[in-house]
Amino acid sequence: MNDRERRRRAIRRFYDRLGKLLDTQGFYEQSGLDILVREGRFNQAHDVFEFGCGTGRLAEQLLAGPLPVDATYTAVDLSPRMVEITRERLAPWQNRVDVRVSDGSTHLDFPDAGFDRFISTYVIDLLDEEEALELISEAHRVLCRDGLLCLVSITNGTGLFSRLLMSSWKLLHRFSPLLTGGCRPVRLPCLLQADEWEEESHHVISRFGVAMEVLVSRRREDPRLQGERSCA
Repeated sequence: MNDRERRRRAIRRFYDRLGKLLDTQGFYEQSGLDILVREGRFNQAHDVFEFGCGTGRLAEQLLAGPLPVDATYTAVDLSPRMVEITRERLAPWQNRVDVRVSDGSTHLDFPDAGFDRFISTYVIDLLDEEEALELISEAHRVLCRDGLLCLVSITNGTGLFSRLLMSSWKLLHRFSPLLTGGCRPVRLPCLLQADEWEEESHHVISRFGVAMEVLVSRRREDPRLQGERSCA
């Protein structure tokens, strides 16, 4: 077993044990999610994909709110317990929802141009840089032309208290990643290639000193490909 697989198994065990307690992180996470919901133009979405759905809190917010009544929602998560919780939470929309257990791979078993929104919140900060870049590449592949990449992550601090807190978070992660749930601050724009993505919205906010980054980017059309599915 390689280091990546060992890390994935450790993260799966951590979140299986955490279960519904993950929602207690909403005291800081929800601020970033609310911005994403506002900026992601979900009222125009029809085929949504979420990588790392956790307890399904964001999916519920979108399905109960801005998503059109005919929109479908596909989600995956590494933790079987999280998938179980999400399926229970999204039961009112079960005919429009497909929630699956993932092996943690950033290579997705979905066809090209199948979605018009790709969501990943508080997950990229769990991945190493190579995995994060692989996931962004897969997002580009599975999004249709002009589809939106919608990301939220913890990031570097802004302001004295936030900088101290997030610097301490980084040090703790280096000492023992599971003490931080495997997460560490990252910079989302650094992961996106300018020729593949056009930034539509970018916010860095702080809640109780926890710094978060919210990024919405539009998939640029690849001029080498013809007949790509349009989101229109």
